[in-house]
Amino acid sequence: MASRGPMEVPARLRGQLVATFNSAFKLSDSGGGFASGGHTYAPLKNGMATILRYRDGRLDIRSWTGGPDVGADVVYARQNLPLIVDNGQLNPNLADGPQWGLTLGNAIRVWRSGLGIDARGNLIYAAANDQTVGSLAEILRHAGAVRAMELDINTYWPSFITYRAPGAVDPANLLPGMDRSPYRYLTPDDRDFFAVYIK
Repeated sequence: MASRGPMEVPARLRGQLVATFNSAFKLSDSGGGFASGGHTYAPLKNGMATILRYRDGRLDIRSWTGGPDVGADVVYARQNLPLIVDNGQLNPNLADGPQWGLTLGNAIRVWRSGLGIDARGNLIYAAANDQTVGSLAEILRHAGAVRAMELDINTYWPSFITYRAPGAVDPANLLPGMDRSPYRYLTPDDRDFFAVYIK
């Protein structure tokens, strides 16, 4: 797979940085696809939960049906497993087995994170310890998500970081149990992530 560059917030964009948060499983673990900037790094798979950013600025989370490549109107697409919430309902196939991610020590309740979208197009991030995939889905639905996907799981991976001032000043983890450094995405990391900027 071609390199996507260093996994950190570019210095030239840090003046507008508001928050960063973890992405999803490695593509080799999820079997999903990824496309960005007009390049498909891994073919997208139909039926997988996909976060999309369109050229007009809209974001969406949906079950992918478009084949291996994205259209010219898509800036990026990132997949991870099937949707855990669809049409405001929990996926009936949610279970405590490894199909929703391998857990440390085969534990059922672990740190889990997810991303949903509400009926108005707002993104909803959720992360908590001691969650099953079903309880994570319920949290997102309760918060208003009409569609949602699981992101990273296990204690080492979920990160949501805010920045007190422009220039990525004074980063802080959203929750005290998030044990990665709040500088995680300001230095090269081995995983992809999402960054939120002010316009």
